[in-house]
Amino acid sequence: MKSRIAAIDVGNDSIKAILGELDYELNIPNIVAIDTEERPVIGIEDLNEKNPLEGINIKIHSPALKENNAIYRVGHLATKSNNATELDPGSSKSEEDQTIIMLLTTLALDAVRDENKEFFQRNKNIIDANYTLGTGLPLREVKEGKDAGYRSKLMGSVHLVEFLVTPKYKGLKVNIKFNDVKVYPEGFAAYINLVMDSDLKVINKDLIDKRIVIQDIGGLSTDIAVIKNRNVDDDKAQGFNLGVSESLEAIREEIRSKHGVELDSRRDVVEIITKKNDRNHIMVKGSRTSVHDITDRILLELAKKQYRLLRNTWQKNSQTEICYFVGGGSNVLKEYIKALNNSLDGYNIDFFEDEKESIWMMANAYYKLIMDFTRKTEQKKKAKEPVKN
Repeated sequence: MKSRIAAIDVGNDSIKAILGELDYELNIPNIVAIDTEERPVIGIEDLNEKNPLEGINIKIHSPALKENNAIYRVGHLATKSNNATELDPGSSKSEEDQTIIMLLTTLALDAVRDENKEFFQRNKNIIDANYTLGTGLPLREVKEGKDAGYRSKLMGSVHLVEFLVTPKYKGLKVNIKFNDVKVYPEGFAAYINLVMDSDLKVINKDLIDKRIVIQDIGGLSTDIAVIKNRNVDDDKAQGFNLGVSESLEAIREEIRSKHGVELDSRRDVVEIITKKNDRNHIMVKGSRTSVHDITDRILLELAKKQYRLLRNTWQKNSQTEICYFVGGGSNVLKEYIKALNNSLDGYNIDFFEDEKESIWMMANAYYKLIMDFTRKTEQKKKAKEPVKN
């Protein structure tokens, strides 16, 4: 069976996926709500006119899950549920059912597309899909050896995703198998993306031999990779249970108690903080209202903690030349960290002004790495083939 490339970053805020040979991208909020039955829909006859990503309703059978054969609402649809769950601070990405649910949902949404009818085998409403997956885990979890267990959960099993009341895909079932799974440490992936192109050729010669620190601020954790001699220094690399999720939850709670406004998810808070117009404003009973006092106080506190991590890392690695802040969390904290740095130590730090580049950095890196792995595997196979006379 043909295997399709998938590079998936299961971020705390959302899933970023690059599929095939750069022919499809998916971005789905990392929110799940468990259901007891297929969801009731008003206007079921109009279901197929809607966007599938707005109404993901599935059942998953997988030996990788603790809660097997359960029905879920995923992404945008889950935000409307009272029992929606987002990953909690302190949890391990490799051990959470939600990570697997989001991963399998993403692959199933790719497999059912009309564009893949020729690629994957179909028998009536059943699709057999095979993927070569590149994904990652926080440095802390890789250092604890959790990547091996995570990989073995996915490999060697068939994972069945059944679409229930989902626009366009209702009644379709996808059997997902993995040809191979590569799990990369997130800090290393960020470095690869900084200095290399899709063919893993060096594109940033200025950086290749520099001593670099990469501070990757995610939702649940912060990874700090120290790059020396073109490699991540395993002894110096560190992972911390400090992300933006708790702060976003605190902002959401304070907005609810102070203004009586219920935001669906942390993602809504991110939108309020980062939107181009009316930043840090919400609508209260139809009136535009500033929440600057809430967001500034809570995010500045978190920025100070992140800055402390930077300072400690730099003191232990005094010959560092530059620190890059990457990840969705750095996008939220960028202005606060810059202000602190200007008033305090004045380290040589940099951010990605292109918001998409920062948020998609991990998915792009996994894509580069899994493509390189696939190419090398193919070359080895060809080298072993007997020469035809």
